Amino acid sequence: MTSSDAVIIGGGAAGCSTAFHLANKGHKVTLLEKHSGFPLRSCGGGMAASVQQLFPFPLKSAVDEVIKRVEFSWCLSDKVIADLPGDSPFWITRREKLDELLLNNAIEKGTEFFDSFEVKTVDKNENQWRVTSVDGRAVEGKCLVIADGSNSPWAEKFNLGPKKLHYASTTSVRLKGKGLLPPNTSRFEFGLVPYGFAWAFPLEDSVNIGVGTFIGNKFSDSKEILNQLLPSLGFEQDAGIRKDSQLRVWNGHNTLHREGLVAVGDAASLCDPFLAEGLRPSLISGYEAAKSIHHWLTGNTNDLSNYTLSMKEKWGNSMAWGRRISQVFYRFPKIGYNLGIKRPTAPQRIAQILSGEMGYENIAQRVIKRLLFQR
Repeated sequence: MTSSDAVIIGGGAAGCSTAFHLANKGHKVTLLEKHSGFPLRSCGGGMAASVQQLFPFPLKSAVDEVIKRVEFSWCLSDKVIADLPGDSPFWITRREKLDELLLNNAIEKGTEFFDSFEVKTVDKNENQWRVTSVDGRAVEGKCLVIADGSNSPWAEKFNLGPKKLHYASTTSVRLKGKGLLPPNTSRFEFGLVPYGFAWAFPLEDSVNIGVGTFIGNKFSDSKEILNQLLPSLGFEQDAGIRKDSQLRVWNGHNTLHREGLVAVGDAASLCDPFLAEGLRPSLISGYEAAKSIHHWLTGNTNDLSNYTLSMKEKWGNSMAWGRRISQVFYRFPKIGYNLGIKRPTAPQRIAQILSGEMGYENIAQRVIKRLLFQR
């Protein structure tokens, strides 16, 4: 049986990030992934270039497009354009390339990787976590990291994250070619999607297009919405194979650790509740979790509470305001678009949020007051 300092369930961005940082500190790490290879993920692939500071190796090889301009529109018209500040402020990555890059660097540092490992049971015996697969394999570790995404059953089982999960329902499609999307430009479309928005993110030779709703149950008209959106981007209305998914989004300050146990990424419900940014919190949480686990394994701390505290400070406080903005904006989207997007300074503020230069708390109180008083 394999025994290590840390066992990580899930080989996506959050899991591989945690694995790299722990292995880079000299810890013995076992990373488990239920898939074989790097499957196509429905994620739009957008992330702030500021995440580079979390890694000692360059991420640019996984970046397909550097976004320098963002287009906003209301029901396919009334366009607003914002130029993003700084150099390389927002990146679009092909998720399978990013996951592979992170995994290869984790393995290079000594991480032991098992793919096709579908977890069947997770138990703790004395001071060891034991994880078994459906085919009978077993691994043990002093610490367990839950990183298996929005469909994870383990975060809820071990009472990590919000007691009441809040989901964004999404439908996405990847299409060959750039269509009518200008170079180095991403698109956000409001008005077509009830309680949400649509997006188009360019890759090197294709485009990730999707729709997402943030309030209420899963919407049933995503096909009709895409049929309207795709021609405006230069594609046939029925092009591509659509993929439906549900994404856990941030839903309040919650404990992300227990004794020898943490949850990271989507499994920890860290996704931005307003713009659905999931990659940045996944990578931040992997970094912060590894730092806390390192101090715990080396005896510098008695528990992993620093991880929960650091994620509250570095991510959760901003998301608390993002959630408030989301609840008002998506219930009154036309007012939200006029006051939150079309104001002269608004696109630049959103661009700064996307680039990681600003948090929601910097703008939230003024935005919410405008939205409420204009109802």
